[in-house]
Amino acid sequence: MKLLHPDTPFAPRRAPFFYGWVVLAASTLGVLMSIPGQTMGVSVFTDSLLGATGLSRLALSNAYLAGTVTSGLLLPRGGRLLDRFGARSTVMLAAFGLGATLLALSAIDRLAGPLFVTWAALAAAFTALRFTGQGMLTMVSRTMLGKWFDRRRGLATGISGVFVAFGFASAPLLLDAWIGAAGWRGAWASMAAVVGFGMGGFGWLLFRDNPEECGLRMDGAAPGADVAPEVASTRGEAARTPAFWALTLALAVHGLVVTGFTFQVVDVGVEHGLARSEAVSLFLPMAVCSTVTGALVGWSADRVRIRSLIFVLLTAELVGYAGASQLGAPWGMPAAIVGLGVASGFFGPLSAVALPRLFGRTHLGAIAGVQSMTLVIGSALGPSAFALSRSLTGSYTPGLLVCVALPALVMLLNARAKHPRDVPPR
Repeated sequence: MKLLHPDTPFAPRRAPFFYGWVVLAASTLGVLMSIPGQTMGVSVFTDSLLGATGLSRLALSNAYLAGTVTSGLLLPRGGRLLDRFGARSTVMLAAFGLGATLLALSAIDRLAGPLFVTWAALAAAFTALRFTGQGMLTMVSRTMLGKWFDRRRGLATGISGVFVAFGFASAPLLLDAWIGAAGWRGAWASMAAVVGFGMGGFGWLLFRDNPEECGLRMDGAAPGADVAPEVASTRGEAARTPAFWALTLALAVHGLVVTGFTFQVVDVGVEHGLARSEAVSLFLPMAVCSTVTGALVGWSADRVRIRSLIFVLLTAELVGYAGASQLGAPWGMPAAIVGLGVASGFFGPLSAVALPRLFGRTHLGAIAGVQSMTLVIGSALGPSAFALSRSLTGSYTPGLLVCVALPALVMLLNARAKHPRDVPPR
């Protein structure tokens, strides 16, 4: 059941080139518009929220944790809605929902009542923010892109990944300047209009769920061309395979560690004798590594098995986490930059390419919903896990050394998992 006809306001099949390239641009824009719901988009507003609400940093962090975990638990249902109504309708709802949430957050301090009321309102707002932004808007955009390409799926996701990596890396600076120009309240309110009406309008205009509903074929293949039969795993069938969990846990582990490390990076640096500027300086070269890696992974994904890409990702995680645990050592910072940067570059392309290749497109939204739930919950636990290590042991190093063991365990799962459908397209 689709709420909008694919030929309104224009028919994609009449475009002078394959409409999948328009989908690539629209998908990339959708992921970039999710930035207000991502951790790096929220973090620049933290100090403003603390001053406006009177909450402690711990209370605010706990509200964010509660909202993120709750949103993650809702994502499997969101994935099923995506399969039922299609990318176009779902992205419009997600964009409007994110815009409404940003508008509510711009007035969150005006709630009268005890601090618990403010905390509960923030937790509810963070739930909506993470569900619509980090969750649905990202999932819809990446899932749609995966449905339009087969042989060129890696190339398409690699191109998208370059722009997404650059956008995510520059987002904190842009948002900080936005706050400086309009104030935190004005920044969120104007952002609500850009995302709600802007992305909602672009979604209506450009998003299409799949090429078949538009009278087209994946990769722009001719109507009479031979197409390999496609698998159609259900959500339950996919979730019962070790291959699904090898992929999902490899991504979730990195989400947990990179979010926790980013959240505590200044304090981690102080522990190893680094100044604030030295610790923060990690992110620019990491972004360069991530951008280059994203393009290479996209190119490789059309030629290499998913199992092999997962092994490379896990190896980069091992190197990055070991380096992060020893930032003060001569080898620590270079290892952290390369390892964390390379692993981050795998994130978008691998998650977009692997699921449709291994499990087909029929129930892709529902399958992606389970994966997104795992990734969101993993990222939510990262800052708290790092803080727990610091609280119990007086250092972040034991926690990071535990993190080194996690990709090693997933490597064993990936080695034992059967990937019967993991064949690069020809």
